[in-house]
Amino acid sequence: MTAEWSIREADIQALAFPAALPGLEVLEVEAADTESADAESLHTVQAHLDNVVPALESLRAQSGRLAAWGVELAQRLLCGQRLLAAGNGGSAAEAQHLTAELVGRFDGERAPFSAISLHAESSALTALANDYGYEHVFARQVRAHGRSGDVLLLLSTSGQSPNLLRAVEAADRLNVTTWALTGPGPNPLADACDEAVTIDALNANAQEGHLIALHAICRAFDLEVRRRSTGLQEGRTEAEWGVEP
Repeated sequence: MTAEWSIREADIQALAFPAALPGLEVLEVEAADTESADAESLHTVQAHLDNVVPALESLRAQSGRLAAWGVELAQRLLCGQRLLAAGNGGSAAEAQHLTAELVGRFDGERAPFSAISLHAESSALTALANDYGYEHVFARQVRAHGRSGDVLLLLSTSGQSPNLLRAVEAADRLNVTTWALTGPGPNPLADACDEAVTIDALNANAQEGHLIALHAICRAFDLEVRRRSTGLQEGRTEAEWGVEP
């Protein structure tokens, strides 16, 4: 490493202890100021936690739809269909969480199911953004992967993302069922999809509610898979019901 790029011990000391730098004064923070800042931080955290309650109440009011999604998703995936999911930013992480639960497992051991997070296809995503524009990154993947009877689940706190709206348009032309999980409604994405669960809460709390909703769907999904596994007693194979031998 050249001298120009090395950091000397004296430089580190100066960075760690600003008082060593000429012309700077160390500001003393009074104990009362510290206590005030701590109280303000505590209040902010408690307010955030309090704001989770409306998200939970909103989900409870739509628990019937979440249960129905879990059951329908199990029935479709057991018949060989797949789930496509997408979102932007934090919503992308939430969508990927769901696909991981389906390809892997949620609570108990079972067969893997086909679920693809479109935003996780990094080479395809960047190529499509570069060649067609970011608004088309999900729509073109839906056209590539979507088959009649599949489900496309889209997550967005705002419900206004253009690339998700374009994906709905592509899905409609392929007879792919579209579900939206959004923040407060009405919003364009919820209106465009076949069905939607809208969470009436602040954006951050709505996104936290999305994870709870996804886990609720997984519970209904696994229950339906187990229920259908009773078909084994009627001579069906493990593969037909998605149960590992």
